[in-house]
Amino acid sequence: MGVFVFLPLVLPLTAWPIARLAEQRLHPRTATRLLTAVSGVMALCSTVCLGLLMVVGTAQLPGNPLPDAWSDPEVREAVPYDEIAGRAAIPALLLVAVVCARTLWRHGRVRRRAHRALAGLPGTEVAVLPDAVPYAYALPGGTRRDRIVVTTALLDSLRPAERRALFAHERAHLAARHHRHLLVVQLAARANPFLRPLCTAVSYTTERWADEEAARAVGDRRTVARAIGKAALVSRGTPVATLAAFAAAPGPVPRRVAALLGPAPAVLRSWPSMFTSVGAAAWTAAAGTAVSAMASANSAVTMALILHAATPL
Repeated sequence: MGVFVFLPLVLPLTAWPIARLAEQRLHPRTATRLLTAVSGVMALCSTVCLGLLMVVGTAQLPGNPLPDAWSDPEVREAVPYDEIAGRAAIPALLLVAVVCARTLWRHGRVRRRAHRALAGLPGTEVAVLPDAVPYAYALPGGTRRDRIVVTTALLDSLRPAERRALFAHERAHLAARHHRHLLVVQLAARANPFLRPLCTAVSYTTERWADEEAARAVGDRRTVARAIGKAALVSRGTPVATLAAFAAAPGPVPRRVAALLGPAPAVLRSWPSMFTSVGAAAWTAAAGTAVSAMASANSAVTMALILHAATPL
């Protein structure tokens, strides 16, 4: 097992270049899916690494609940360990569990409170709130119906074509289940802080994905760009913090508008070439993810086999 058990903790650094380049060079749909997958795998591997360090490094501590045979000197020689790293892994693993559980709880609470706030309105797809504060967001339903929430103040500031662009944008969020991508990368960033740049990138690429879907639905990229720009200028957030917290971060609006004023991004039909900047970054991220997965799997299997053999039946 040796030093390889530590690799999943630092290999997320290999994904940093692709986080930035994916925003600029890849289609938003491709970038979102790639970064979400990389984040999820690397976060899982780093969590397994902490668990292995905790088990192996604390086997000799008095009062541990592990079998006595696990602290046998022969097992210690076969499974390299570090007591300092093992002890440090205990609070680290507990912290990861607490912050991830809190994120899941908050995600569910925000969704429930948002649905309760709409309880008195007609059960249509679009819920129009008579509010002087302009804002809009997509609300996934789960066991309930997906809904788009918008205020009269925001609708009054948009032209009819821009309203259609706004609704198409929010429908794209719901259809692609962007809240799931965002939840995965948020959990990953809490499991391993090195994955935070990927979380920020996915917050942007999901918005760009919805922008492109809205442009395709409306048939006019400039209309979508105007709708996004106007909404950003007049919006000041919701009066209830939990409702605003559910909506994805809109990302740098000038960059989104500039992208819509340009040509539509091309969809990659194959893996990018290694000899391009985005290709090199993608291959590096893929290699780091693969090494992270293999290192954690190898360490877990090695520990399981040796400790199973040392544990009396």
